[in-house]
Amino acid sequence: MSGPIKLLIEPRQHDLGGFSVRRVLPYAKQRMVGPFIFFDHMGPGEFPPGKGVDVRPHPHIGLATVTYLFAGALGHKDTTGADIVIRPGAVNWMTAGRGVAHSERTPPDERAAGHKIHGIQTWVALPKSHEEAEPGFVHHPADTLPEFDLGGARARLIAGDAWGHRSPVEFPWGIWYLAVEAEADAAYDIPADAADERALYVVEGAVALDGQTVGERTMAVLEGGGSVSVSMSAGAKVMLAGGEAMDGARHINWNFVSSSKDRINQAREDWRASIAADWKNSPFAQVPGETEWIPLPEDR
Repeated sequence: MSGPIKLLIEPRQHDLGGFSVRRVLPYAKQRMVGPFIFFDHMGPGEFPPGKGVDVRPHPHIGLATVTYLFAGALGHKDTTGADIVIRPGAVNWMTAGRGVAHSERTPPDERAAGHKIHGIQTWVALPKSHEEAEPGFVHHPADTLPEFDLGGARARLIAGDAWGHRSPVEFPWGIWYLAVEAEADAAYDIPADAADERALYVVEGAVALDGQTVGERTMAVLEGGGSVSVSMSAGAKVMLAGGEAMDGARHINWNFVSSSKDRINQAREDWRASIAADWKNSPFAQVPGETEWIPLPEDR
């Protein structure tokens, strides 16, 4: 690529019935951007009354999951005891560390009435020093996240530092993550020192980088160094993501992320053993209030 764009990534689309998920990362030529190792664009989709999202309990290690919605609602439960509904503008941040299981389902009221769903779900790899950290969950309401004008667009800082603002989200590695929506035509520059590794994902609308158009539902991975001019038409939405280059390669297998293949293999066996033990004195616990689970892919 020429100019400020190192690589353009068009996601792979999966139809989940009622809505689609577009997987951007990991990508063959770009496994990570900063700590971001997984980037999914969920929806937009619409469910009729009685239908909804039902992601059964499943495990994670070595990462933190980050959920951000533009529309709809999603109920989250996990083995830390968290039980909360996320709505647009808020952030759910679940640290898996040494191991956690969780489920995601449409809340009862929205399921009964019918609803729309649209959002971004990412995984960020934990640094090696924190891969085996105690699992945890934090919900950050929309009004706790810094919101500011960015060249005529409205920016919400999800994690890290940007344009003189700091997010309350705590993460033990350099991270840069924002949602930007243009209510009218907007223009701003991404500073050269915003992050070691930077990417812009176009959720919807017309967007250009240094005059080069980036299509909807496309991620532009930016070259290192140098500022980048961004122009957004009215109604456009983008996510800015990146951070400090990770402390070594990461392996990813199913829902597990680790710097060690042996640790991933152990997590796989721990999940299988926990199911076989009916969650009694097992490495993983069942999510409170749940009776279902997702087995390993080869066990289905």
